[in-house]
Amino acid sequence: METFVWPIRVYYEDTDSGGVVYYANYLKFMERARTEWLRARGFEQDALLRDRRLLFAVRRLAVDYHRPARFNDRLEVVSQVAQAGGASLTFAHAIQRADSAEALCGARVKVACIDADSFQACRMPRDLLREIIGDA
Repeated sequence: METFVWPIRVYYEDTDSGGVVYYANYLKFMERARTEWLRARGFEQDALLRDRRLLFAVRRLAVDYHRPARFNDRLEVVSQVAQAGGASLTFAHAIQRADSAEALCGARVKVACIDADSFQACRMPRDLLREIIGDA
């Protein structure tokens, strides 16, 4: 499936007292990339909530940290849908340095489609799934 790349600049607020990106902030970078991935396909999360009563929520994740990022580094979050199910999408994310593609962090993140009223997992509408990943 198609690869999506989202640029990130490390701000001071992203770092810990040692001057490196705090580990949980990599998850924020990935969340932003998934939001921008969805936006690039013509979907806004607030509109999905309002018009279709759908939310996406992280169900599972596994993260590997390889190298630290530091203040003012230019990074890229490289994202790809690794698996699509009826009610979930699993993303493969890689965070790398923008100038060298050095691997800093990698993760697999499974997001579930949630009915906004019941907060229960639900199948993605077929047309939405097709539009999001292209070949449902």
